[in-house]
Amino acid sequence: MRLSDLHYEYPKSLIAKYPAEPRDSARLMVLNRKCKTIEHRIFRDIVDYFNEGDVLVVNNTKVFPARLYGRKEKTGARIEVLLLRELNAESRLWDALVDPARKIRVGNKIYFDGGLVAEVIDNTTSRGRTIRFLFDGNDEELYRKIEEIGHMPLPPYIKREDEPEDRERYQTIFARETGSVAAPTAGLHFTPALVERLKQKGVDIVPITLHVGLGTFRPIEVEDLTKHRMDSEYFIITEEAAERINRALLSPDHTVTAVGTTVVRALESSISATGTLKAGSGWTDKFIYPPYDFRIVERLITNFHMPRSTLLALVVAFAGHDFVMEAYRIAVQEKYRLFSFGDAMLIL
Repeated sequence: MRLSDLHYEYPKSLIAKYPAEPRDSARLMVLNRKCKTIEHRIFRDIVDYFNEGDVLVVNNTKVFPARLYGRKEKTGARIEVLLLRELNAESRLWDALVDPARKIRVGNKIYFDGGLVAEVIDNTTSRGRTIRFLFDGNDEELYRKIEEIGHMPLPPYIKREDEPEDRERYQTIFARETGSVAAPTAGLHFTPALVERLKQKGVDIVPITLHVGLGTFRPIEVEDLTKHRMDSEYFIITEEAAERINRALLSPDHTVTAVGTTVVRALESSISATGTLKAGSGWTDKFIYPPYDFRIVERLITNFHMPRSTLLALVVAFAGHDFVMEAYRIAVQEKYRLFSFGDAMLIL
């Protein structure tokens, strides 16, 4: 599989700037891998594809307002900082991206609103920096300050400024554990009413955690996919979650459906010697691309992804290159809304 195999054309007018309202009114394209059929439905119809005892695995990570705007010491130049992950709570160390990077060097200080100050202590990549917040409070108080002055980190292809409403829009209803710099977007389509209908049908909704970082969105810059390296992201699968997922996995009558590529990566990163899911936590840099033998995930709910992306590579590995690319051609033709706030796909 080559990077060029993951390319498709689309008009920028199909990029969704806002989610559907209500969220479960988004369109749903249903791909049946066995029959090679494509259906066009509404997301709330997803209930029709589940039976009692089926498991739906969701990512309960919570996006924090990780984009900060500050001023460089002395020059006053405007600097954008995207916090990626906390490296050391005690030392207030964070991994971050800065823009414009050429203006920020080791030793520079950045002044944010509310009296928050950060010092650059290392260069990690061309845009990457390690920063230390010069902050007297504890870690919880620092997070509160970031929450107060930060902006929701909408993807760069959404060409608008973030709005106060995005703190809710760019968050799934499953969000509990703070730590992501991007939403697990397949989960954005669920509403409390839809979740209640699934539960009434006997569907077991199981939360796991994968904190979405830059790795999910870093562009692939090599034609040979085997040479791409993912950034690590932290995941947690509890004993209870593993037990509930394995119960469905080992049953011939029940299915395991992953809500989003982040869930797929977490589940497929934690496989026991017997081929079942094991509980645990840690960092995963798993890059799933064709060919790949999926061990845990049997069905997938996902959005429509950017061309030439690691996300599209995973979907192609799951459903087959020709079938997926034909589905994307039809999606563009039928004017499905694309990417984070766009429409959804269910792959059976």
